[in-house]
Amino acid sequence: MTTLLSVSDLHAGYGRAEVLFGIDLDLTEGQVTTLMGRNGMGKSTTVRCLMGLLKPGKGRILVKGEDLTGEPPYRIAQAGLGLVPEGRLVFPSLTVSENLRATARPAPGGWTEDKVFDAFPRLAERRRNLGFQLSGGEQQMLAIGRALMTNPDLLILDEATEGLAPLIREEIWSMLARLKASGLSILLIDKNLDELSRISDRYYVIEKGEIVWSGTAEAFEANRAHVEQYLHL
Repeated sequence: MTTLLSVSDLHAGYGRAEVLFGIDLDLTEGQVTTLMGRNGMGKSTTVRCLMGLLKPGKGRILVKGEDLTGEPPYRIAQAGLGLVPEGRLVFPSLTVSENLRATARPAPGGWTEDKVFDAFPRLAERRRNLGFQLSGGEQQMLAIGRALMTNPDLLILDEATEGLAPLIREEIWSMLARLKASGLSILLIDKNLDELSRISDRYYVIEKGEIVWSGTAEAFEANRAHVEQYLHL
């Protein structure tokens, strides 16, 4: 199996406050990888480094073997990483259609506006609505659709179901299962262990900026009680 993303000895922080202390991650093509941990342990900081939003102090980030450590976000996006950020961050003054097209990267046979609308019929009904006129769940669907419109090789979702109504969460989890079935590589940051266990192939647990446990789905199920001690769930 081919390694899509490899992170080694990643250190990063904000000013004098170091947050990450030697993170190592390996993501395989076609798999769903989960990064878990309590709030403030370094999950989002890791994502910021992966997407070029924060320059690491040390370490390497390889995408398909290419060293992209510290490269700007547009280079990361061009290399095939797409982000659904925590808090959604849709463009409030653009319509749904304009949000989808704003950062689109066309690809033969890839995601298009029509395909996103087929996947999320709610968005089709609101295609002319502005971003700020959408509910939280609709904004999350739009954030996912916007990331898919970049036709990524790796889709990163940072707390994609947090704070959403149960029916919306169920719709998003079903969508993620379909994306996995299509062969898309996914990095998930989420707290819903039951849903994660249905689609995740590999798990990493971060505690105070370090990976304290990692393993396959089978190893996770066998050691679930131990892993949950780090999550306080």
